[in-house]
Amino acid sequence: MILIDSLFEIQLIVNTSPQSLIQLRQAVDQRTSPVRCWKPNRCLESFMACHSVLMAFVLLIGIGWSPVDRSVAADEPYQLSSDSQEQPGVPKGTVTQHVFETSQVFSGTKRRYSVYVPQQYDGQTPTALMVFQDGHAYERRSGDFRVPIVFDNLIDAGEMPITIAVMVDPGYRGDLPDKRGWKPRPQNRSVEYDTVSDDYATFLIDELLPVATKDYLVSSDPNQRAICGSSSGGIAAFTAAWFRPDAFGKVISHIGSFTDIRGGHVIPSMIRKSEPKPLRILLQDGSNDLDNQFGNWPLANQQVAKALAYRNYDFKFVYGVGGHNGRHGGAIFPDSLRWLWRDWDTSSDR
Repeated sequence: MILIDSLFEIQLIVNTSPQSLIQLRQAVDQRTSPVRCWKPNRCLESFMACHSVLMAFVLLIGIGWSPVDRSVAADEPYQLSSDSQEQPGVPKGTVTQHVFETSQVFSGTKRRYSVYVPQQYDGQTPTALMVFQDGHAYERRSGDFRVPIVFDNLIDAGEMPITIAVMVDPGYRGDLPDKRGWKPRPQNRSVEYDTVSDDYATFLIDELLPVATKDYLVSSDPNQRAICGSSSGGIAAFTAAWFRPDAFGKVISHIGSFTDIRGGHVIPSMIRKSEPKPLRILLQDGSNDLDNQFGNWPLANQQVAKALAYRNYDFKFVYGVGGHNGRHGGAIFPDSLRWLWRDWDTSSDR
């Protein structure tokens, strides 16, 4: 680690090599660490140290470095609105927890899922349905998406139909963990979500949903059935609707993994070469999303959006500056639902 004690040393470092620039950044990070602080009024040495750090910042900013982690800074514009907060007087739905472990499509897997039922559900009228992948991330009342709270608020305001939500996790092989979440990672997630086939749609439609909704009157109209997910769950939501538009007519994909994890990079070509399907699709991604050996997420999502535009789909692409997380998608989630369900009272079989 280099300690910067003079402007001459800073200039010397900058003029030597790219590796020295890395060392310079490390030195600045060390000097600006919370465990080290210098107060200019203590002594001349402290003053010179602060002066050195200031000059280092000037030089680093001049070569394009930011003292703030870009992946975090990129998400700072995205804040949750009152639509994602509990509101007094709004009827609250219920969430029940369940386990499913009898799949034939994904033999040997077990998973947890939850079902949200709005208070307005009366059991007499077929209700809308929305299925969420990585359900634990959407269910949490303190997370980015907060499905129960947002649904409560939008249903009460008449901005979306009375809707039952099924929030399903990917499959585990072996025993289920005690709590839902990412630890440990579900072993079957990529197989289920990233594979471009009708397997996951078949699992949902023929196996899980009949069990999850057996006590409720759910609409069979695809215009009243939506599916949503993030990352690999985003491409899973799209492919489920793509292969079974008779079961899902609406899609939300947050930071969708339309990359070559398991062949998802072919989806733009599939869209372009196929006759349009009766789908309404919202895509969300950000310029600071992933770029790795599987592909570039911002580019992949733009390719999907261009393909949808080419085929004149009813779609919306919300492109921001966020990274590979739920901050942007969560901030726009209420408006995404408004757009998705914008004509719900005239397009259903209710």
